[in-house]
Amino acid sequence: MTPLDFEYLRRFLRERSGLDLAADKQYLVESRLIPLARKAGLSGIGDLVQKMKNGAVALTVDVVEAMTTNETFFFRDKTPFEHLRETMIPALLQARAARRSLRIWCAAGSTGQEPYSIAMCLKEYAPALAGWRIEIIATDLSNEVLEKSRAGLYSQFEVQRGLPIQLLIKYFKQVGELWQINADIRAMVQHRQLNLLQDFSHLGAFDVVFCRNVLIYFDQETKVGVFMRLAKQMEADGFLTLGAAETVVGLTDVFKPHPDKRGLYRPNRVHAPSLVPGMPAARSAARA
Repeated sequence: MTPLDFEYLRRFLRERSGLDLAADKQYLVESRLIPLARKAGLSGIGDLVQKMKNGAVALTVDVVEAMTTNETFFFRDKTPFEHLRETMIPALLQARAARRSLRIWCAAGSTGQEPYSIAMCLKEYAPALAGWRIEIIATDLSNEVLEKSRAGLYSQFEVQRGLPIQLLIKYFKQVGELWQINADIRAMVQHRQLNLLQDFSHLGAFDVVFCRNVLIYFDQETKVGVFMRLAKQMEADGFLTLGAAETVVGLTDVFKPHPDKRGLYRPNRVHAPSLVPGMPAARSAARA
């Protein structure tokens, strides 16, 4: 791979996905794109880049999907789900008692472990949420991982990563050598392809947003832009959950840390922009 090819790919990935590749990541590009080039019948990354420049749309999609990280597992990092069970849901049960509805956005849903972990947490609150409208939106840049999430099929290795055995027994059934999450849990999650760099006001307003382990790949300017747009999509008393290595501190004032809750943030009423006028209400919902 020539330096010019590498710079082209760095610029392309930053513009298309927000991925901010450091100058010393040439090895990473080669390890992920050389197999892709060979699969496409190309001699190497140079030919791959030339095809991209000539407008090979399907190939450019494959490049983005090959370079974006989709590492995930059930109840990853544990703490965010403790916050969901112990802080967010109890607070929202009171605050939303009149309207009896909740909207939750999983902004980097990947292969589904995170949105389904959220759904299982809500199922554990089923008596208190009986009759409520529950909507979980899982979005991702990659259609491939969204398809896997929709199917809800996981290997033995995948269900062993973070999933308590009692929840495996309660919410999954075995399908050959795989495990499939039950239909009622799958029905709680809607899947949509979405690029966080683009406008997402059409999604409507949310009570809770999980945007975890994706902003770490963005440069500072891109992070600030995403935070500004997220703030517009959130109810004034909503909750934002970030990954363990992510923070709003030093980047923006539109969110403020929740006291004593690492990784949990609230919209800052003083600095947060107003919700986008005419936001759509939830079009469909699953009942807990």
